[in-house]
Amino acid sequence: TVAWKRLFFSNVLSSSWFACSLLSSKNKKNMSGSLEPALNGEFRKLSHGVSRSLAEYIWIGGSGLDLRSKTKVLDSVPEKIEDLPIWNYDGSSTGQAPGHDSEVLIKPVRIFKDPFREGSHILVLCETFRPLDDGSMAPLHLEDGDPCEFGSAGSNTRHFAAKVFEHPTVKAAAPWFGVEQEYTLFEADKVTPLGWPKGGFPGPQGPYYCSAGTENSFGRDIMEAHLQACLFAGVKIAGTNGEVMPGQWEYQVGPCEGLEAGDHMIVSRYIMQRVCEKYNVVVSFHPKPIPHGDWNGAGCHTNYSTAEMRDAASTFEYTATAGEFAGKPLKGGLAKIVQAIERLGAKHAEHIAVYGKHNELRLTGKHETASIATFKYGVANRGASIRIPRETFHQGYGYFEDRRPASNMDPYAVTAKIAKTTILNE
Repeated sequence: TVAWKRLFFSNVLSSSWFACSLLSSKNKKNMSGSLEPALNGEFRKLSHGVSRSLAEYIWIGGSGLDLRSKTKVLDSVPEKIEDLPIWNYDGSSTGQAPGHDSEVLIKPVRIFKDPFREGSHILVLCETFRPLDDGSMAPLHLEDGDPCEFGSAGSNTRHFAAKVFEHPTVKAAAPWFGVEQEYTLFEADKVTPLGWPKGGFPGPQGPYYCSAGTENSFGRDIMEAHLQACLFAGVKIAGTNGEVMPGQWEYQVGPCEGLEAGDHMIVSRYIMQRVCEKYNVVVSFHPKPIPHGDWNGAGCHTNYSTAEMRDAASTFEYTATAGEFAGKPLKGGLAKIVQAIERLGAKHAEHIAVYGKHNELRLTGKHETASIATFKYGVANRGASIRIPRETFHQGYGYFEDRRPASNMDPYAVTAKIAKTTILNE
């Protein structure tokens, strides 16, 4: 399975490069997935009957980052997730199945409104399954040379995360997540970030973070379009801002409880890709999109709390064994937070393994990161692995921020791993 998967992605990359090169050499006109977006309005006005609905089935492809989708025409508007049928796709074309047994099933798990078609049309988030000979199905679980407890890239990590969040102890703890998705916008050449001169570099970092002005802010229209589209769809987007590197932005999803965090993050990424498609811009979730020079990477900081951490009346007591609170008896929500942080520190290597690929390029101890080789926490410290907000420290309850996850992280694997370590201590 390793050989055919690697061969598949090698062929895709080479053929995509050739196609893009051929297109750019023959036609210098800017092209996008919509080609002529202004013409789309003519067809959106057409009626397809009152009862019909277009369902865009979305799933995670073989790289773990490629989001795939296709449209099913429904004769009636579904009222609940059970009204939507299981469908299938060609897994050999996504790197998730061999050609001789290529069918992969997609099972609807959550519905969002479709911001691109509007009306009664919907986006349908799906899990992936492998059909079995007896007519049943099993969650897609791929294996390669980089094993992970949730499966390698392209597996149905949502299914395995659900087992963690459905555990009675985890459910009782009511874990909340707020995920900060950083991303970088590139021109269609995939080489030049927005706002950067071709083949060169912009002015040094400093004026771009949360900035305004044409000389500092690049891609605001995309940020605004994505924000509005997510709000329409029902994604729990909480905010957005320009980031430290020019052409880089961030949006936040949450607070979401348990599995919901992964669902809303995946759909928000899909919406971002669709928005960028219209602007002929490429969005990158690589944790170090510009590997050389004094430029920030891109993370997916994960804010986290349980009911007891948020409880101002908690009487929980804990004496810290490491870090700046070492030897100090703590009480209340803050005590629960420090206990959870120390559990995370004890499993630092396990967490790094599921926190995103190429993260070693980002976690260097520079550019607001801690070294990937060390674990440390602190109050208001953005150079730490874990940051405790100053407000949480002063109140004695609240949440903490895990700053280690990369921008390309799998939100199901990361949120489930955090809950499993901090709540179940496993």
